[in-house]
This record gives sequence, structure tokens and C-alpha cells, in this order.
Amino acid sequence: MAGPQGINSIGAWLKNEFGEKVVKLSIDAGFTCPNRDGAAGYGGCIFCSPEGSGELASSLSSGGASFDEAIRSQISMRREKWPDVRKFIAYFQSYTNTYAPVEVLRQKYEAALAHEDIVGIAIATRPDCLPDDVLDLLSELNEKTFLWVELGLQTIHGDAINRCYPLAVYDEAVSKLTKRNIRVVTHLILGLPGPGGVRETKEQMEESARYITRPLSCFTGREEDSGKYLFGLKLHLMNVVKGSAMETMYPGYTPFVSIEEYVSLVCDLLTVIPPDVTVHRLTGDVPRRILVSPEWSYKKRTILNGIAHEIRKRGIYQGSALSPRE
Repeated sequence: MAGPQGINSIGAWLKNEFGEKVVKLSIDAGFTCPNRDGAAGYGGCIFCSPEGSGELASSLSSGGASFDEAIRSQISMRREKWPDVRKFIAYFQSYTNTYAPVEVLRQKYEAALAHEDIVGIAIATRPDCLPDDVLDLLSELNEKTFLWVELGLQTIHGDAINRCYPLAVYDEAVSKLTKRNIRVVTHLILGLPGPGGVRETKEQMEESARYITRPLSCFTGREEDSGKYLFGLKLHLMNVVKGSAMETMYPGYTPFVSIEEYVSLVCDLLTVIPPDVTVHRLTGDVPRRILVSPEWSYKKRTILNGIAHEIRKRGIYQGSALSPRE
């Protein structure tokens, strides 16, 4: 349920689940994407950077000692900020982390889990990259460790972003994962361009948020899932980055004119997100060296402080527009 700032944050949820603070390690496991190699399309989604949105990840592109070395490097970096942290989740972040033969996936996942400080894994992927053998592997891992799978939906409105799969594929992925009791986290990007480069409306962005946070029975068709919801949600600020298709397709594109406009939208959306859904992100991390627009988006702390202030000012909380607080 919502915490002291009115948000059911994943940080607080994990601390309650594990009894202490848990930190994610961002990993590049050396995968690619079917929207880059031609299996689904070419060029990737128009917002994606050349690094597959994994600029902050450590490379695990080969097996053996390199896995251990990269993980230890990430742990060392995190402990510089949080010296007392003892538990970590290996976050397979860059590109599509189920897009490989299942034996390759097993080797990389299990190599990460073999590290003594890793208590679970999070796997970012595309909804169209979950064949049955991969689902079987994820089910097996889910029985042995803490696991969630992240699906990069971004929006329910068409495919102006060159996503190269329809909404029905996302629905099917949520259904299959839920029926296997695997936690699902969905990504939405706020401020995406629609057809012709016109930004999605506030109403469209809210429709996406409401759609993915419906009861899971809407996806599975099972009555037993009627009181259950998506495990987690990530709200990303649309960042135009160097090397992305967005940079050349829509020069000068600015999704939000100010921090205040973005903060106001996020607070509006939080009120229609069920309080059982854990919130994993409210903005985005982009290295300043590759940021094109909006020029202020690297001010992550300012954005998050603005959201916290606006929540207090309005007297709202996560899900407050859905039903009265019990």
C-alpha cells in the first residue's frame, strides 16, 4: 500500500519483503533486439539509444569470470552510495533480455544468481520475446528465487514509435506470465510522439496507465485474478537522446515545456494507479552527455522532490481518484 509520501514505492516494498534495503544492479548481458536485427524490424524503437537504453549498465557480454567481475564492479559502485547494503537484485536491463536460445539465457541468469549477494533477478524484455521454452525457464527460476519480468509497452496507442508488435501481444504476455505466478512490471513513457510527431495527449497517457493497471482477470480471463493487479509500473519521462531515431525524425521535439508540467502530469496519473501496484520509476535516468531534450530532465532529484511536494500540496495519494482511503 501507499507509503508516507502517498506512493507504494518498490524500494519500500523490497525493504518490507527482505527485511532490509535491497538495491538493483544494472546489467548489460550482451543481448540484442528483434527490432534491430530484422526479426521484427530495423532501427529499434524511435526513442531507444544505440546502447539499448542501458548506458548505466555493466557489461556481461561473455560468461565465466567476466560475469563475476561485472557484478562485483556494480556492487562496489552501489556500496559507495549505500555502504551498509548487503542484498542486491541483478537487473538485466539493456536491449531484450529473453532474446536468445534458452540455454544461453539459463547460463547468464544462473551465473548472476550464483553470486552470494544476489537475492533475485529482474529481466527487461519485449512482450513478443516470450516463447514457451523461455516461459518454462522463467517459471523454474521463479520457484527458486525472487523474480520479476519487465515489459516495455510504453503506450497503448498505435505504433508511431516503431515498436513492431500490437497491443494484443502485450495482453497475451501478461496473461501467460500471470498464469505462471510471475510478477510483471510494465514500462510507460510519458510524452511520446504520436502520428506526425504530435505529442500524445494527457488523456491518452492516462488511458495507457488505466489499461495496464486493470485487474489481472482482464488479461487472464480467470475469476481468481479479479482482485489482483500488475506487480509494478515504471513511468519514464520521454528523453530525446543522441543517436536515436527521434533525434533526426523530430528535431526540436520537446515532450514537456517544464518540470512543473511533467510533475503535474505524474501526480495526476498516480491518483488513478491502484495502491497495490508498486511504483518503480517516476522519471528517467539519461547521462547528460547524450541528452538532447528536454534539457532539464537530468535534474532527477529536482523532479522527484517536485512530485513529493505536489503530492503533499494537493493532499493526494496513489489511487486516491479510484476509491476513498480505507
